Amino acid sequence: MKIIADDKIPFLKGVLESRAEVVYLPGAKVTPADVKDADAIITRTRTKCNEKLLSGSTVKFIAAATIGFDHIDTGWVEANGIEWTNAPACNSSSVAQYISSVLLNLACKYEISLRGKTLGVAGVGNVGSKVAKVGEALGMRVLLNDPPRADKEGTDAFVDFAQVVAESDFITMHVPLDKNGKYPTYHLGNSELFKAMKDSAFYINSSRGGVCDNPALKEALKRQDVAGAVLDVWENEPDLDLELLDLVEFGTPHIAGYSTDGKANGTAMSVNALSEFFGLDFADWYPADVPVPKNNSLRISGEGSFEEKMLAAVSLSYNIKDDSDRLRNSPETFEKQRGDYPLRREFPVFTVRCSDEEVSKALAKLGFEIK
Repeated sequence: MKIIADDKIPFLKGVLESRAEVVYLPGAKVTPADVKDADAIITRTRTKCNEKLLSGSTVKFIAAATIGFDHIDTGWVEANGIEWTNAPACNSSSVAQYISSVLLNLACKYEISLRGKTLGVAGVGNVGSKVAKVGEALGMRVLLNDPPRADKEGTDAFVDFAQVVAESDFITMHVPLDKNGKYPTYHLGNSELFKAMKDSAFYINSSRGGVCDNPALKEALKRQDVAGAVLDVWENEPDLDLELLDLVEFGTPHIAGYSTDGKANGTAMSVNALSEFFGLDFADWYPADVPVPKNNSLRISGEGSFEEKMLAAVSLSYNIKDDSDRLRNSPETFEKQRGDYPLRREFPVFTVRCSDEEVSKALAKLGFEIK
C-alpha cells in the first residue's frame, strides 16, 4: 500500500515502512498527482482534503494528526466512500499549558491578582474543560459557555455567552470553526463582542483564525475597547496582519497545541487508526523515547507573589514570550517556526520543590510533580 504523509509529523518516519510505501511531502504542497494512486493520507492542517485534491484518487482513508479537521471536506469525503479520523484531545493539555502561561504572564506584567478574577471559557470540550481547570487551579472564578453541551446536558453548568462577555476579565476561545451550523462560531469575536467586554478585560483566541474578526479586533485594540489580546491563530495565516501583530500582547504561530506530548499523542492516534482500518500490526503503538529537557526541576524561594512563583514554575515548562518574540522578529517565517518547533514537554515531566503550600497545591493541580 502507499501512504502520503506530511513531512512535519513527528515520530512517524520509519514506523510504517515495513508495511507500506510512505511518501513524505510538505503538507501545503500535496497535489492530486501525489495522491492519485495512494491508499491513505496522514496529514496536519495544511493539506486541504477536498474534491480538488482527491477526485479520481484511490485514497480510502485520511488520518488527521490534529484535533481540528476543518481542512477535511467531510461531506465530500464521506459521500465518496473515504473514511477519515482526527485526533480528539491529543493536544488538549498542551493548550491548557499555553493558556496557563498567557494568564500568568499577563498577571505579572500588569500586577493583576488572578485569584477572584473571572475567566470565561467559550467552548468546553476536551480543550476548554482543561483550560477551566487551569482557571480553578489559579483561584479564578470560571464561567463556562457551550451551547451544544447545554442542549444535551442542561444549563446548570453553563452560562450564556452574553454573561461571559459582560463579566469576564479574560475570555478564551476553544470552539470549532462553524459557519453554517446551529451555533455558528465564525467571527464570534466581533466588534459587538469587543464593545461589550470590560475595557480592563483580555481576549484570547487559540481555536481557529476565523473565530475572530481580525480587523474588528485591531480596531478594538486601537480604541482601547479591551485591555489587550493574545492570538495564536490568525485569519489568512500564514499571511499575518502585521499591524495586528504589533498590537496584541502576545502573538504566536498557531502552536498552542504543539507540545511534544501533544504531537506524540496525535501521531500515535493516527497510526493506530490507520492500523485498525487496514488491518496492520501497529495496535497501541506509541513513540518510544520521547525526549526530556535537560532542565526539568526547579526550587522556588519564599519571595514573590503567588502569580510570580507560579509563572516561574510554568516557565520552566513553557513561556509564551519565547514564541511571541520569535514571531515578532520574523513573521515571514511563520510556517518554518511551526515546522521546526522546539522541544516542549508538558507539566508532569517537571519537578518543583516549593515550601509555599498554596503554590504547591496549585502546581499539583496543573500536573507538576511536587517535592
